[in-house]
Amino acid sequence: MAKDEKNLNSSAENENKNLPQDNAEVKQDKKKKHDDTYISGKESRRISRFNRKLTQKLEKERANANKDPKLYTTKMRDPNNVVEFDNVCTYFFTDIGTVRAVDGISFDVPKCSTVGIVGESGCGKSVTSLSLMQLLPRPTGQTVGGEIRFNIGNGEAYNIVNTPNAKMMEIRGNRVSMIFQEPMTSLNPVFRIGAQVDEVIALHNPDMSKDAVKERTLEMLELVGIANKEGVYSMYPHELSGGMRQRVMIAIALACSPELIIADEPTTALDVTIQAQILDLLRALKDKIKSSIMLITHDLGVVASMADYVVVMYAGRVVEKGTAEDIFHHPGHPYTIGLMRSKPVVGKKVDELYNIPGSVPNPVNMPNYCYFKDRCEMCTEKCSGQYPPEIKISDTHVVSCYRFYDTGEILHYPKPVNVEEL
Repeated sequence: MAKDEKNLNSSAENENKNLPQDNAEVKQDKKKKHDDTYISGKESRRISRFNRKLTQKLEKERANANKDPKLYTTKMRDPNNVVEFDNVCTYFFTDIGTVRAVDGISFDVPKCSTVGIVGESGCGKSVTSLSLMQLLPRPTGQTVGGEIRFNIGNGEAYNIVNTPNAKMMEIRGNRVSMIFQEPMTSLNPVFRIGAQVDEVIALHNPDMSKDAVKERTLEMLELVGIANKEGVYSMYPHELSGGMRQRVMIAIALACSPELIIADEPTTALDVTIQAQILDLLRALKDKIKSSIMLITHDLGVVASMADYVVVMYAGRVVEKGTAEDIFHHPGHPYTIGLMRSKPVVGKKVDELYNIPGSVPNPVNMPNYCYFKDRCEMCTEKCSGQYPPEIKISDTHVVSCYRFYDTGEILHYPKPVNVEEL
């Protein structure tokens, strides 16, 4: 009996001796696993101090733009465009590092046309539109590089990146307006519909009388297909259905006949039949007031029916752009091809829908090579090099992929901003 107890004690001692070693191995394994995401408190404090100094400097430079118009006026590259995005970089300065939400994107929005921006969640679509409207959560979010040229006529343009708040108040809602994603949260629940539409019209038309403002509001409500305009004018948002609220949001956006309408997923919260009505309404109103639409959506079907040009974004960069026919009938980038394969087709029976393997890289620590390389099924030897340039493969079609490196015309490489040099 004593011998058995002795053996049990010795085995327990051996197990206890091994425990520290096991714990050390576990800690080492955890460290290896979290090397990419782990950050010490000291490093986080250093990043916070750097971010504070940098954002204060950027805000000071923006305030200086208020004094001299030359600091925010420029020339359009093509006067037939409403907006030109030229190597725009919008970053978010967080305590764990710099998130490169939009990192060197370039595309144009021509006059009287619809440009669809597609891509998965988190690719930078909404941040692109918020950069244009200057609605980023500052000082954390900053457009730190590139130009957003907004056409003001005669070849002149405002560079929205440097435009002061006072001037943006004149542009926002008047020359550029936005239809937000969720109408219930966009409308103020404690004000009547009429008061909310009146406010926009009165703000940008101070010479109009109250009666004229109300008449214009009723005209806009009728224009967007609301039959009971007098009744809706005095209602609160909660008294309206989702489709009616979205129509009110469109009325607010179009009240001042803007040159550009940004529609950020305008049909997401609506059922299919109402979606079709809203899209038909947008299409008709665009032609009526001769404006352009920047349509942000996940729905490829909406883009196919609405857009003249399509921009495909992935991980904060434009990977492909061209006409709707180029993108839907001749997709070139593997990511675009994957998106096309993942949508259901009427009349085609499949066991399961295709999904793109892998996941998006960490936005705080992006790789030097193509961001899609680790998920791509069409890699070449060149894909291990630097990020691919924009390559022109037809008069209207541009792709950022090394598969076309030897056959297409190389335009330019994206130019990210080194925040340490700002």
